[in-house]
Amino acid sequence: MGAVGMSSTLLPEAAFGLHPASASIVEQAAGPGPDASEKPKYSIKFGVIGLDHYHIMGMTAAVIRGGGELVSFYSNLPKAVADFQKLYPNARLAKSEDEILDDPSLKLIAGAPIPRLRAPLGIRAMKRGKDFLSDKPAVTTLEQLAEVRKVSAETGKMFAIMYSERLEVRAAVQAGYLIKAGAIGKVVQTVNIAPHKVNDITRPDWFWDPEEYGGILCDIGSHQADQFVYYTGSTSAEVTGSQIANVNHPTHPKFQDFGDMMVHGNGGAGYVRVDWFTPNGLSVWGDGRLFILGTDGYIELRKYIDIAGKPGGNHLFMVDQKQVTFMDCSKVELPFGPQFVSDIVNRTHTGQNQEQALLAAELVLKAQRDAKVLTFTT
Repeated sequence: MGAVGMSSTLLPEAAFGLHPASASIVEQAAGPGPDASEKPKYSIKFGVIGLDHYHIMGMTAAVIRGGGELVSFYSNLPKAVADFQKLYPNARLAKSEDEILDDPSLKLIAGAPIPRLRAPLGIRAMKRGKDFLSDKPAVTTLEQLAEVRKVSAETGKMFAIMYSERLEVRAAVQAGYLIKAGAIGKVVQTVNIAPHKVNDITRPDWFWDPEEYGGILCDIGSHQADQFVYYTGSTSAEVTGSQIANVNHPTHPKFQDFGDMMVHGNGGAGYVRVDWFTPNGLSVWGDGRLFILGTDGYIELRKYIDIAGKPGGNHLFMVDQKQVTFMDCSKVELPFGPQFVSDIVNRTHTGQNQEQALLAAELVLKAQRDAKVLTFTT
């Protein structure tokens, strides 16, 4: 009897992995977190400049949740102004950026202008004696990054970046708690799969131009670089390799709809894939997943949806040396807002490590700069 015939007739189906293991899955709801019962200890006044990306809505909400009082905002986009005022009717519409930058009562400026304008805005804010919280990508060139680091060091002011796919995702927060507690041992690698829905008809012109948004790795890859740096605990890192492509948007020839990169740091390795191919059949903007490999187990996050599985988002699966555990993380509190406001008052870096935030930005800028451009002709 040939080897193929023997294997197909004599070996049990389990040998081919055709049946799942019989061990049961432990299901539990993750608690709100160690600081959930604490109300914000501090209060600051802040302003908003730039409503070009609606991430600013969530950024503003996070600062308010942490004890921030929104005083004023500025934008030259009428629809964005109207939408922002609906959410924050008590905030004053300023006549100019300088009106906000020169207000001595404001400790923080939050901004989401066109990406290439974010670092220059942050630099102006720091020079005027204010901390800055930027939407991602916060910088689009290595020259901007060097100036951000220089001015931050000279002024002592923070240039923070809202990496919302970690800071504002409850399952991602819970993963951080588990890793800190040693639940899966030492982290070896992170793998991020980050598809996005392009929504062609709602995108502004700058969305299609990499000179304006920095390129796909710089833009949406920023989130994933932040997660790699944070979960591996890396304080130094480099890009192993990267690639980009425009696979399916011929009417926007400069646009990049696919990219991936490998990175390595002193705390572990990482792989990232980003794309603009989420089909319309999915009910959310992307089936974002994160895999964290440790020496004693691994974690998978299904952040926004579990297709054909459990409803809602914020699903965490963990396998360790004892069992398989599913955690519903929908009740985990988001600590960034209160921590960040506390950082502004106390000049600490609990909500976000300044150096790690800028290291993540450096990684995607280098990956973007050195990426091999792929073409597919068949």
